[in-house]
Formats: sequence, structure tokens, C-alpha cells
Amino acid sequence: MKRMSGSLALLAAALIWGMSFVAQSIGMEAVGPFTFQGTRCILGAMVLTLLSLGADRVRKARGVPQSSTPGRRKRLWVGGLCCGLVLFVAANLQQVGILYTTVAKSGFITSMYIVIVPILSVFLGKTPVVKHWLCVALAAVGLYFLSISGGFDPNPGDAITVLCALGFAFHILVIDHFAPGLDGVKLSCIQFWVAGLLSCVLMVLLEQPTWQGLQTAALPIAYAGMMSCAGGYTLQIIGQQHADPVVATVLMSLESVFSLLGGLVILRQIPTGRELFGCALMFSAVMLSQLPVEAFFQNQVTIKS
Repeated sequence: MKRMSGSLALLAAALIWGMSFVAQSIGMEAVGPFTFQGTRCILGAMVLTLLSLGADRVRKARGVPQSSTPGRRKRLWVGGLCCGLVLFVAANLQQVGILYTTVAKSGFITSMYIVIVPILSVFLGKTPVVKHWLCVALAAVGLYFLSISGGFDPNPGDAITVLCALGFAFHILVIDHFAPGLDGVKLSCIQFWVAGLLSCVLMVLLEQPTWQGLQTAALPIAYAGMMSCAGGYTLQIIGQQHADPVVATVLMSLESVFSLLGGLVILRQIPTGRELFGCALMFSAVMLSQLPVEAFFQNQVTIKS
């Protein structure tokens, strides 16, 4: 029963994240990408701050001893700053990319981070197996069919989103390094504050947000901040407590499928047969990357933000 409830929580998180691509696209009809990301991340950080404070009060009321030490607090802040900096880069690349591509393409290309992580882990002393190189090759072919309609002239939005996927892969590795032994909600809270404040700096320097624009984009920003950042993250924590790690990763990667459905139903963005074939290849690469093999390192952690 717990496994089922965990799987349902992860499926709900994937649905929320998939629909977030739609909210990001709609929101930028009224505000710029840095304005959207800045306000979204800060809103998510505020919600997570309230959740963290509430959890601390509950633990204190129940007499649960606090395990925080100066060394752990320092690691929490250093980890939060590092994670937030990488998240700031990856999330804004994704947001800028959506200006020039569809939400379906953005969702599937972003999901490449699952394929990229094992390859980047070679720098941490972990050796990828042949399967991972095959997944990269399959994803690259899928990206070709998804992004290039003739010759070798890729969509600039797709190219930017590839960099976003690379950024999220680094984000996972940074979290993998800092997260063990730390409060996950607090770590995520700090990273969203960092990413949000840095995005707001670019908002002031590069954009001219207006109150009317913020009001028009209020609903998409609220969804992306409260539902995607805070709600999706909370569901992920609940789900991963009970679900098998491989099943959890597969379920969370379904956000790409939900982004395609959201773009089709809500935005009427109809993919071509060539693009659907590319999506299928990239999704197959993601699924193949999660099939257990004997040589696959066991310490990979997949966390979505």
C-alpha cells in the first residue's frame, strides 16, 4: 500500500512539473524570463520556508531532539548556495529556451538530464557502462529528429534547452554531494532563495517588469512557484520515501509526456510526426538509462527542483 501511495505521489509530481512548462510559456506572454523565474523561485522559497518552520515547530512540540550542529549548518548553507547558483543557471536557460520552442520540446529535451548524469559522474570517479553511452547516442538521434527539420540548422530554443539539461545534470550532482545528512526541505528552501534573488538581479538589469505585467502573469507564476517548486518537491519527498529508486526516476521523467499533453491540449501546439518520433527516441533513452544493470553505480540520486 505504501509503495502504491508513493508511486501516486511521484506521478502527481510529474503531472505538476509537466504542466509547469505550460505555465512558464503562458507567463512569458506578459513578463520576461528573468522576471518569471525570479518571482516564481521566491514564491516557492517563501512557501518552503513556512513548511520548514512548521515542521520545526511540530518536531519541537513532540520533543524530537534537534540534530543540527555548527558543521552541519555550515554545510547546509554552503550546499544551498552552490545548489542555488547551479539552479539559477539551469532554470533561466530553460525559461529563455521556451521563448523559442514548444513546451513539448522543452519537456523532452530537459529530461535528457537523466541520461547525462551518469556520463558526468565520470568526473566523480564513477565509470559509466556501455548502456549509458548508447542512451546518449539514442537521445542525440532523438534530438536531431525533434529539433532539426532540414540540414543542420537547429532551433535556437532547442539548443538553449540542451544547455539547460546539462545544467540540471550538474544540479543533480551538486545535490548528490551536499544532500546526505541534511534537511532536504531547508536545502531546497535556500537554493530557491538564491536562484530567485539572482534572477531578480537580472530582471532589474535586463528587463522592465511592470505591475500590470505581473498581475497578468500572476496565475502562471503562482502555479510554477507554489505547485511546481513547493508542491512538486513535497510530493517527491513523500513518494521517494516508499517507491523503488528506479521506479521513482521513471515516474518523475513522465513530466516530459505531460508537457507534451499540456502543450497539445491547452496551447494547441501540435507536434509533427517527425517531432513525435524524436520525442519517442528521447523518452526511450531516458527509460533505457534506468534499466538496472550489474555495473551501474548504486549511489546515483535523482532530485527534481
